[in-house]
Amino acid sequence: MSETVNADPAELAKFSELAHRWWDPDSEFKPLHQINPLRLEWINTLCDLRGKRVLDVGCGGGVLADSLARKGAQVTGIDLASKALRVAKLHALEAGTTGVEYREVSAEALADEDPAGYDVVTCMEMLEHVPDPGSVVRACASLVKPGGWVFFSTINRNAKAFLLAIVGAEYVMNMLPRGTHEYAKMIKPSELATYCRAAGLAVHSTRGLSYNPLTERYRLNADTGVNYLFATRRLA
Repeated sequence: MSETVNADPAELAKFSELAHRWWDPDSEFKPLHQINPLRLEWINTLCDLRGKRVLDVGCGGGVLADSLARKGAQVTGIDLASKALRVAKLHALEAGTTGVEYREVSAEALADEDPAGYDVVTCMEMLEHVPDPGSVVRACASLVKPGGWVFFSTINRNAKAFLLAIVGAEYVMNMLPRGTHEYAKMIKPSELATYCRAAGLAVHSTRGLSYNPLTERYRLNADTGVNYLFATRRLA
């Protein structure tokens, strides 16, 4: 779909430097481990994963891909960060996770190679890290079968999100490394909905994700003001 790679070298380097810590639940990736059960169950509630062919775009160290496989799906995780993929492969080997494979390939390139090849596509916490998020959405829509599900999660772009997701999480509470997110790259739900419609994806439902610093717990709700998730389906 594109001759150029839709990736920011600085973003790839950022996550590659932390690759060895992907599976440490007390590391910089602690929030990822905490939210993973929530997003996994939300996906599985909308679409029974057992027996499905699933693609996880921007899989990183494989936290979501591994859990999708443990739900009975046949999972392919793709990313352009080589070190993170090596960690994902090593973890699958050590944990004995079956039904999951990892490839270093872009969503756009795989869409050319295997169009309509998947029952479900997930793209979590990735769109805000690429130069052209619309291109990724189009690739995800091309990769899923007609009637199939595509799930996205990202961060809203507004004052509340800036204060909580950047100032609060990165500079005050040190939940994430400073510089993890750039405000200008955050995506409003209306913008993501526009990308989806242009790609032939119908938005089925949305959920917000909030964090309580007192209980140190996350929960899904209706507030999409900061972190949010989209469930979409490819139009036949």
